[in-house]
Amino acid sequence: MKVTVERAELLKSLSHVHRVVERRNTIPILANVLVRAEKAALNLKATDLDLEVIESIAAEVGPGGSTTVPAHMFYEIVRKLPEGSQVVLEASGDRAVLSIRAGRSRFTLQTLPESDFPDLAAGDMTHKFSLAAAELKKLIDKTQFAISTEETRYYLNGIYLHVAGSGKAATLRAVATDGHRLAQAELAVPSGASGMPGIIVPRKTVSEVQRLIEDSEAEVGIELSSAKIRFTIGDVVLTSKLIDGTFPDYTRVIPSGNDKELVVDKKDFEAAVDRVSTVSSERGRAVKLSLSAGRLVLSVTNPDSGTATEEIEVEYSADPIDIGFNSRYLLDIAAQIDSEVAVLRLADPGSPTLIQDKDAKGALYVLMPMRV
Repeated sequence: MKVTVERAELLKSLSHVHRVVERRNTIPILANVLVRAEKAALNLKATDLDLEVIESIAAEVGPGGSTTVPAHMFYEIVRKLPEGSQVVLEASGDRAVLSIRAGRSRFTLQTLPESDFPDLAAGDMTHKFSLAAAELKKLIDKTQFAISTEETRYYLNGIYLHVAGSGKAATLRAVATDGHRLAQAELAVPSGASGMPGIIVPRKTVSEVQRLIEDSEAEVGIELSSAKIRFTIGDVVLTSKLIDGTFPDYTRVIPSGNDKELVVDKKDFEAAVDRVSTVSSERGRAVKLSLSAGRLVLSVTNPDSGTATEEIEVEYSADPIDIGFNSRYLLDIAAQIDSEVAVLRLADPGSPTLIQDKDAKGALYVLMPMRV
């Protein structure tokens, strides 16, 4: 095998595929990236057995062939090669090494045979549709922060993607929750998505897809079945297993009768929460919201370090209420609000609060209160 390829193209492609490879591996072949040269293209492939990324780039090939090399080391070598250089990759069948040449630099890397490299058999994909990259990114951005990291509740370790509603009111909805907060975002159902199964896309897959979206004008092809999902973004194809579990009935925790409406300037609110939370404890992070007609007082009391209070003007005319929240969760949600005004709908100090963007439709957040 002999391949000549632009260093910039090779680096970009390796940066996409090497991220999938776990740094600690008990199976040696999983630490490697598969390098295959054929028909004026170089294909790179990496997997962790749950997720697989393949990308092809233009190259001068003669003769073709394939091998596997340590992914992170290969990436680091290419990253450190001189800009603008041509990289020559060579491997002969009788020696278990890949030689890398660029300018005056020479490297040889130990290889493992291609025959050992696992293939993530995708099976039949039952549904196929496409989304604008900007829309898919928005769905992920609005919900990703609420994905649970608690391994015991594995069915919450991803984004639940499903079709909600029916007929003209049908939407493609993404939901994530960790039991303390819930994020929901939706958009019009793309052609081909109706009738799709409700699926849970794992956290690692979600963040890889988000990183792969580099051009928001592009189209992303999505194919899925009840066990797998595949994203095609430009020359990159990412295939992933789905979480095999049942997502809870999240609609039960979205409050519908919260009658106390607080309308607040998003930037003022965000900055005030950020300031008063400076004295909160790492563990507690509780901030107290004391509401009365036209005003909101935020306060934090930490027995170990001190207290903080700040008052801001708000639109509020319901009965006075004191309620506490985790300040970090409040800031996470505030960061997702695009318009200048946020609306919080409250019931009482022990019930979940609904938070929405005043102007934007299609996204809502639910936050459980804390005792303060």
